[in-house]
Amino acid sequence: MDRENRRMLGKLAVVAAGMFAFGYALIPVYKHVCEALGINVLAVSERQVPGTSTAKPNTQVDRSRVITVEFDANARGPWRFKPAQPSIRVHPGELATVMYEFQNVQDRRMSAQAIPSYAPRNAGPHFNKIECFCFQQYTLEPGEKKQWPVAFVIDPKISKDVKTITLSYTFFEVGGKTPEAPG
Repeated sequence: MDRENRRMLGKLAVVAAGMFAFGYALIPVYKHVCEALGINVLAVSERQVPGTSTAKPNTQVDRSRVITVEFDANARGPWRFKPAQPSIRVHPGELATVMYEFQNVQDRRMSAQAIPSYAPRNAGPHFNKIECFCFQQYTLEPGEKKQWPVAFVIDPKISKDVKTITLSYTFFEVGGKTPEAPG
């Protein structure tokens, strides 16, 4: 009986190690899959290469047209997350900055990160963020409020058909409990 128990313990240890390895590998696998499919802007247009600047040179501002940029915020958890303003109007090539507001309304510390998406989809490669809270994870204490900027330039080479761009962020907890999606 003792031998059977040790075999079972060994099998359970292998299963636990496999589950840990799967969870650990999930983020790099996600990044590679998204990069291959072209659906994750972090893997395509926002990749930071060591030794290079993320700021692209500001070309001449195209004052002949205006693009409305709408801001959206989705929270996957019990906290408040919203843009300080719903939209702005910018000229392609013009530097713009908007703020997003965060508040941890839980009674515990949490770490979280935001993932951006764009509509229309073809606007993503032309939406160049110079500074963004989405570049890293943040830790918020219980009740703590923060404001973080997004500084961006829309490439003047963007299609003249694009009149409105929606920048949407999904803010989710990292390393903690994430509530299930509503059914």
